[in-house]
Amino acid sequence: MAEKSPLDAFKAVLGGAARALSDEAEIELGFTADAPVQSGRHIKVPMPARSLPPEQVAEARGFADSFALRLKYHDAAMHRRGAPQEAVARAVFDAVETARVEALGSRGFEGIAANLDHALAMRLRSDPITRARSKEEVPLSTAIGLMVRERLTGRVPPVEALPAMALVHDWIEEKAGKDLDALSMAVDDQQAFARLTSQMLEDLELTEGELMPDDSEEGGSDDEGAEDQPDEEGEEGDSEGREGDGEMDARGEQSDDQQGEGEESEAEAEAGDEGDGEPGDDGEEGMMPVRPNRPWSDLPPQFEYKPYTTRFDEVIAAGELCDAEELQRLRTYLDQQMAHLQGVVTKLANRLQRRLMAQQSRSWDFDQEEGLLDAARLARVVVNPMQSLSYKIERDTEFRDTVVTLLIDNSGSMRGRPISIAAISADILARTLERVGVKVEVLGFTTRAWKGGQSREEWLTNGRPANPGRLNDIRHIIYKQADEPWRRAKPSLGLMMREGLLKENIDGEALLWAHNRLIARPEDRKLLMVISDGAPVDDSTLSVNSGSYLERHLRQVIGWIEARSPVELSAIGIGHDVTRYYSRAVTIMDAEQLAGTLIEQLAALFDEQ
Repeated sequence: MAEKSPLDAFKAVLGGAARALSDEAEIELGFTADAPVQSGRHIKVPMPARSLPPEQVAEARGFADSFALRLKYHDAAMHRRGAPQEAVARAVFDAVETARVEALGSRGFEGIAANLDHALAMRLRSDPITRARSKEEVPLSTAIGLMVRERLTGRVPPVEALPAMALVHDWIEEKAGKDLDALSMAVDDQQAFARLTSQMLEDLELTEGELMPDDSEEGGSDDEGAEDQPDEEGEEGDSEGREGDGEMDARGEQSDDQQGEGEESEAEAEAGDEGDGEPGDDGEEGMMPVRPNRPWSDLPPQFEYKPYTTRFDEVIAAGELCDAEELQRLRTYLDQQMAHLQGVVTKLANRLQRRLMAQQSRSWDFDQEEGLLDAARLARVVVNPMQSLSYKIERDTEFRDTVVTLLIDNSGSMRGRPISIAAISADILARTLERVGVKVEVLGFTTRAWKGGQSREEWLTNGRPANPGRLNDIRHIIYKQADEPWRRAKPSLGLMMREGLLKENIDGEALLWAHNRLIARPEDRKLLMVISDGAPVDDSTLSVNSGSYLERHLRQVIGWIEARSPVELSAIGIGHDVTRYYSRAVTIMDAEQLAGTLIEQLAALFDEQ
């Protein structure tokens, strides 16, 4: 038996330490070149070089310890029940809970504390706090998380975060200093800690009202809160029904009080729907935006969406974002990711191809007076010469000329396995549909920068006018045009693997862009499939507009397309319920299900002809 390499031996030791630290015997630990992530008992930590440099080893140990402590000290269901819906507030809530878990697990263990410090330093390297030059640019989730960490452990924030921390420190202390002091008294009680965090969020004016019900008891069902408010649920159901009918004018007729009750009911219902161990619950990645799903009831009767400026927006081909050599390297990496999925996905693709070819196959009308001689019926004439010859006529079945657009969310929260599976699925699907004469376009959407880019700089220069609208530079990417052969577009799909490409997402404008490209196509039937993992989030836009500004626009666009457009719209949500947005949608909780779900959804659309 071959001796283990040092890297394999390190992986085995790291997995054993994580199992011991978490008291979970079923933990599976692996390495990743993408962002570290935890999904249930599956842990992915940064892969060190083969020579195992001490700094990289410490970073891997830090993330392994952090995830193991989260499994031991963190109740995901309780966390969801107390979590606010507002994007910024949810990010702060997650960061504070991470600080609690790590402080609790590192008490008395200097080695664990040192490992966690290395992991924190790695996270901060990609965090906007290291680049913030004004108070508005400082991410509150990171700043407050570091202040809570200091209160609970006595460890000062890393030096690279201190300049930005100084911009908001006094304001946070003035608003919520007493709340920060109180948190250290409840570090062993997650429920009490969450209540104190909710109070802090209210004092910071990030939320309104109490986020966590006083009478929630441990061991209680997540559905109990929903059953206590049947009226609000009924109102929400009615609102969703109106959405499906495409009636845009009836969306905001509820009073402010009813809106607040609808949000609370929605939050409780969402807590009952989601499974334990969801990656989005961890709040570990400073660069990953929170993806809240807001209730339909907070939409006003009239809503106007606008970009502050479109001068810095871009629609760009994938090949223009990096050179040919890097594109080929990224494509090679994608092919490696496809290796273990190739068999399963190819079987599904072949099944789809057979179904489509069956719909396009020809049929025959027999016993005709003219046409092609039916040789199969010549035996009748031989047996009985008085029988007349039989003819057959070939008849084509109707199969409408079709084009399919895949619109893929390229936001930071898709980083890692979700974007890999999305790229693989798009690749297989484009290849399969090309064989049966169905044209496929693959598009992606993200932003050019974190925290606003040039649009925000122009807004700041102009004196920060109120209600600026969308305040970031959008980037719409064309991975494959409909008329472009798959073989030529194949390298471009690898761009989704590029580190730093995935940023924030403004779904409404992307959906309109993809829709308008489809409308211009000559095909008879037009299908638009969206792959996303939640609601639109752009910190720059949401910090100066209402918290649901982008989501309102997305709902407006979806309602218009579904009610009035000839484009057939469907969606697949990864880890988040997109059925509340799209009338034809499916939600999956594991990115590994995406390929099969995508193919089955598309097959169902073709079967509806």
